[in-house]
Amino acid sequence: MLFKKENYQIKSNSIGFYQDLDHLDGIGISAVSANLYENKKRDDLVIFYFRKGANYASVYTQSNITSENIKWNLNNSKEKIYALLINTRNANAFTGKEGYKSINNIASVVSDQLSKKQINDEEDPIKIKPKNLLFASTGTIGEIFPEEKIIYSIPSLVNNIKYVQNKYIWMKAAMGILTTDTRPKLSMEECKIAGTSVKIYGVAKGSGMIHPDMATTLGFIFTDAKVSGSILKQLLKKNIQNTFNAISCDGDTSTNDMVSIFSTGIAKNKKIKSYKDKILSDFDKSLNLVLKNLAKSVAADGEGSSKFVIVKVEKCKNEDDARKICFSIANSPLVKTAIAGEDPNWGRIIMAIGKSKVKINLSKLNINIGPYKIIENGKLSPSYKENDVADYMKSIEIKINVQIGTGKKEFEAYTMDLTKKYIEINADYRS
Repeated sequence: MLFKKENYQIKSNSIGFYQDLDHLDGIGISAVSANLYENKKRDDLVIFYFRKGANYASVYTQSNITSENIKWNLNNSKEKIYALLINTRNANAFTGKEGYKSINNIASVVSDQLSKKQINDEEDPIKIKPKNLLFASTGTIGEIFPEEKIIYSIPSLVNNIKYVQNKYIWMKAAMGILTTDTRPKLSMEECKIAGTSVKIYGVAKGSGMIHPDMATTLGFIFTDAKVSGSILKQLLKKNIQNTFNAISCDGDTSTNDMVSIFSTGIAKNKKIKSYKDKILSDFDKSLNLVLKNLAKSVAADGEGSSKFVIVKVEKCKNEDDARKICFSIANSPLVKTAIAGEDPNWGRIIMAIGKSKVKINLSKLNINIGPYKIIENGKLSPSYKENDVADYMKSIEIKINVQIGTGKKEFEAYTMDLTKKYIEINADYRS
């Protein structure tokens, strides 16, 4: 993120710039329109195809009501994955047996089409089975799943798979999975595993119904590193905590939350024995950067947002306390509307800290908004000047720092302001 202390009026940040994702070995990508938006012509069906298969790991929503595609993924995908199919516009949630049956029918068609592609393109073709496929859906809950439209579009989707990617192809895929998002979300890092160069690419979508209870959105990470599924699972669970589980737009957790990582193994790096293996250090850090950049992009693109907000809580007894205070502030409608109104109403931050019910040391409580001291040792700072803070509040990026004074642990969360536009978007969501 760009932050210029000398100019709080700045209205752009690094989230608006897109990295030059290029080719990643072992992946084919295609995006087409299945006319799921009817009168709005746009890509709405995307496939990531792994020619030689991919090791994978996923984390899913912890909601008690989950989409049918997540049920499919949990029930069927136990081996290597050969494709990930993503549709937008329809969540396939609360659609019951018919929704699950639709996934089953689509899986049969996709596996058949990809098996034919194997015969045409590979020296040693294999038959791809339905259980070798993963599905992701996003959109409106409770509507009949558009099975026929998707099945009709699958031949075109498969025929248009590109084995060699460039920035345009990655951008097209990232655009094809959006709903109310205003911009695509992409991230990349390059690193080494025991001297072998590897790539980590990622795309995500998310704008509303965002709150941490696993992943809070759709996110897909791709690497050419050779990493087992079990190690990928441990790395993902570890790195999800301060990335996708550190964002909140509106406090609502979706039925469709899903973050997956896929490893094609084409890089042929040295064998990794454990997720704690020292040769994974660089990869681990780079994976966290990719996930964090995507997560921040989701928070910054929250529905109707005009500002990206970073809330950092430090000097807590434990990380759980810091997390609770972070999200008490980040999810407070009063705090978020004050930020939208560019009003330095620090009393609302005080309120949010108090309602978290976390034990604090009031005599050591410190609060900063940007570089400005608001509360020092439990009292209003003598250096506080409201006009200066009000000027800072005009920035597109707002930082709130809180020190509790009960320990040494910390947590950082990412959110956005709450504007009239958020209400308009969600009031007209199905119109």
